[in-house]
Amino acid sequence: MICKRWILYGRVQGVGLRHFVRVHGARLQLEGYVRNLPDGSVEVVAQGEEEKVLKLKKIILQGNGFSRLEDIQEDDFPIGNYGSLHIEY
Repeated sequence: MICKRWILYGRVQGVGLRHFVRVHGARLQLEGYVRNLPDGSVEVVAQGEEEKVLKLKKIILQGNGFSRLEDIQEDDFPIGNYGSLHIEY
């Protein structure tokens, strides 16, 4: 099991990206959350089997057709009890 934290930069707020990440994270049975940050970026914390976490990253990089990812910052994140991947407001 791994846990990753990604900060997504670009046109990532107001384009349905949080919902997109939540839906795909749930399909992959991942734990974590996705939320908007005050600087206009989006934070994603994803925890689960390594293969599934990396698949979510690939999906995010492909985008939802409305978002435009300009940069991504990736860090290892502590394993926790996050519950199913959800949107935090």
